[in-house]
Amino acid sequence: MSDSHMNDDDDFSFLVKKALEMGAADAKIIPASHICVEDRVALKCKSGCISYGKKLTCPPYVPTPDQFRKIVSEYQYALLVKYLSPAVAEPDIICSIYRYWLDPKAPEDKKRKAQDFWTDHFNGTKNFSPMMLELERLAFNAGYTFALAFMNGSCRLCETCNVEKGLCLHPTQARMTEHAVGINMKKTAEAAGMPIRFPVIGHPELMALLLID
Repeated sequence: MSDSHMNDDDDFSFLVKKALEMGAADAKIIPASHICVEDRVALKCKSGCISYGKKLTCPPYVPTPDQFRKIVSEYQYALLVKYLSPAVAEPDIICSIYRYWLDPKAPEDKKRKAQDFWTDHFNGTKNFSPMMLELERLAFNAGYTFALAFMNGSCRLCETCNVEKGLCLHPTQARMTEHAVGINMKKTAEAAGMPIRFPVIGHPELMALLLID
């Protein structure tokens, strides 16, 4: 960070204000050293995510947790942003949302409710990524040239990612998701005083992050 920038949260108040103006439920500046990076988070991607290996913004095409620890140590601050999904699912549906959504043997009524949830969620959260990109742009233009946004959830810019050719078709818009590089957002948010409700009750709480320097 250049000497012209103050080393306190007030210096980033414009980012917090903009995040709230764009619809964030909460936003807070935290020291980058408070970002919790764990190997087991990326392991969870490999063992349970349908996007693993299918998107260039997901493992194994992104920095490993060990590599990302070194990267994040070069940053001083981060903006933590919380959004609320407009989707709501009944407790007995949300607790097994992927099974009811993907399992062809799932009961039809539960499959329909799971599909309705994801339709509402994807339609209602499609603007969250552009919001984070706008925050990244604002930070960059304010002199924080290494500002970099991370998204909640895997990239949805293309119906099928250009993985086979190894070249992203939307490099100015596509960003990695936090857990892909090992960020434990649950721990990071809790330490920042912005805990995420889990198990989900009502509207899912989504977290995104902007590295600043």
